[in-house]
Amino acid sequence: MELIEPINLFYEEPDPDRWVKYDRYPRKIIRRLLRGNPRPGGVMMVALELMHGLRKLGIPYRFNDFDYIKNHTDSIACIIGKPQLLDKFEWKNPIIFGAGIFSHPVDQLDLLEKYTTIKKILVPGPWMKSLFDSYYGPENVSYWPVGIDSEKWHPALKKPELPVDFLIYDKIRWEHSKFVADLIAPVEQMLEKRGLTHETIRYGQYKHQDLEEKLSRCKAVIFLCEHETQGLAYQQILATDTPILAWDRGGFWQDPAYFPHRAKYGPVTSVPYWDEKCGVTFPNNEMFPEALDKFLEMYHSNSFSPRAYIMDNLTLEKCAEKYIKIYKEVENAL
Repeated sequence: MELIEPINLFYEEPDPDRWVKYDRYPRKIIRRLLRGNPRPGGVMMVALELMHGLRKLGIPYRFNDFDYIKNHTDSIACIIGKPQLLDKFEWKNPIIFGAGIFSHPVDQLDLLEKYTTIKKILVPGPWMKSLFDSYYGPENVSYWPVGIDSEKWHPALKKPELPVDFLIYDKIRWEHSKFVADLIAPVEQMLEKRGLTHETIRYGQYKHQDLEEKLSRCKAVIFLCEHETQGLAYQQILATDTPILAWDRGGFWQDPAYFPHRAKYGPVTSVPYWDEKCGVTFPNNEMFPEALDKFLEMYHSNSFSPRAYIMDNLTLEKCAEKYIKIYKEVENAL
């Protein structure tokens, strides 16, 4: 996969002024003093892990070289993340925009009219492509997942003895108290009835090392999330060869900022990258006992190979290769 010229990558964190003009600069300094260096967020990880994958493949790139891109307007600009970079100056370059962009096309209905040099929009997964296709046209949208660091997320993370049967990964974002009663409590009760031990970790309330520590002691994971656009956390778990019993409710995209008053789209999934090697899914708590039986039977017969799925589909190298394939398609169409 040879490229003569480095590709041009761009990413900046959104940091708008809040109260007065230019107050973002002192606020950034104060945040760093109070909280230390910020941890990379999900979208920043898209940029970082893409660059990691490119380095592994020996593919050169420039990062945030605005002087170069302004002076080489025939070069493709690969803009990752939210749309604020599109307004940094008047881009004359052909643009690959994404992934990690806005949540729904209703946020930018005039995207292709306003930024006429966008040649491809990237979204994280297949169901998001279907959603974006209906607004921007399928020829203008591709899906591309960021890769999983399979050297960091590795079976060696697991301890020799695994005293916990299930780690419940709680990523329920909306109406959490309702789902504690309707889903989480019945799941916990069923596990206890079967004599299965469990621990819980809740999305947004743990440090990175907390997940590693809990994951190191568990045999399997129960993943509870309304839906995922890619699902980095559950894929990192799979890379440690830990199988997952996943709640996959389907139905409509549930984000209350959009649904049902601004947009309705379905079906969605909580496991957009998945096959039978990864684990078992269930749609609701009524179906959980049956899914649990199937999962335990397959687990004890060594029928799962979740790391193999990641190695076949979602390593840093494979996802960087997919990105370059899209890049070449755009380049060849110019």
